[in-house]
Amino acid sequence: MQAAVRTHYGPPEVVTLTEVPRPAPAHDELLVRVRASSVNRTDCGYRSGSPIVLRVFTGLRSPRVTILGCEFAGEVEAIGADVTRFEVGDRVFGYVEGKPGGHAQYLTVPQDASVATIPDGVTFEAAAVATEGAHYALSFIRGAKIHAGQDVLVYGATGAIGSAAVQLLKAMDVRVTAVCATPHVALVEGLGPDRVIDYTAGDFRRHGQTYDVVIDAVGKSSFGACKPLLKRGGIYLSSELGPRGQNIPLSMASPLMRGRKRVVFPFPKHDQAMIEYLRGLVASGQFKPVIDRHYPLEEIVEAYRYVETGQKVGNVVIEVL
Repeated sequence: MQAAVRTHYGPPEVVTLTEVPRPAPAHDELLVRVRASSVNRTDCGYRSGSPIVLRVFTGLRSPRVTILGCEFAGEVEAIGADVTRFEVGDRVFGYVEGKPGGHAQYLTVPQDASVATIPDGVTFEAAAVATEGAHYALSFIRGAKIHAGQDVLVYGATGAIGSAAVQLLKAMDVRVTAVCATPHVALVEGLGPDRVIDYTAGDFRRHGQTYDVVIDAVGKSSFGACKPLLKRGGIYLSSELGPRGQNIPLSMASPLMRGRKRVVFPFPKHDQAMIEYLRGLVASGQFKPVIDRHYPLEEIVEAYRYVETGQKVGNVVIEVL
């Protein structure tokens, strides 16, 4: 089978299209014929080995896993002897960060991993990008214990995390203010927030409103910069470590700051409950992943280059033929 392979850390050019043996499913696994995947920030980090702390999990000197692609969608081609949840021919999608492999024509995944059937009427491409950004957004929502009726600001509402966060929050009846740049205002309005702020037209912090939670979905702000936006007891979350890695120690101090403005830095969890929750939102139409561009697997290096410009809107799909 064809796969996008990299054997050492580095820039997009370390990835090459290569013929490799097709995997065989174990007794509890599915063999999936991949039809679509994505290139996202997680893949970029694993490919480059940056930040360096990632290498504790992926291999210090060289990567343990050579085929990336944490999101996938496709058809079940074969099943192991003990598989009961899926059948050959099922259309499935999932998230496989611990054991990636979506950048290939086939992958294997345990039946009890983060995998579910694709809802009727949803394309492989849409399903393939329904998990990475969304599961980070969901971890923010649950980490901050956000609930109906609260006021939440999402900074960076056009990325995979931000665009998912806006939709997931609205599905919970949260009042959402979304922040984006001028060219994307119409797109973000279509996601359903209660208010859209164009940060290129002025400082997004000077609009006279405070929030229960601020989600920095692109990691380009800081707790100090956003603190005036928070109500008493408000919570700041970011997709990045923050200046000098401050978000980790600030979040560790969070239990001592009940009733005060604080940082929460949740670690995302992906499991059956997560993907079934997202599947339900996709099936109901409450969550429609935003897709920016499509690339064939043969052009995956170009996809990586584009994602690393920081200019993508929503998600980048990899089509696997």
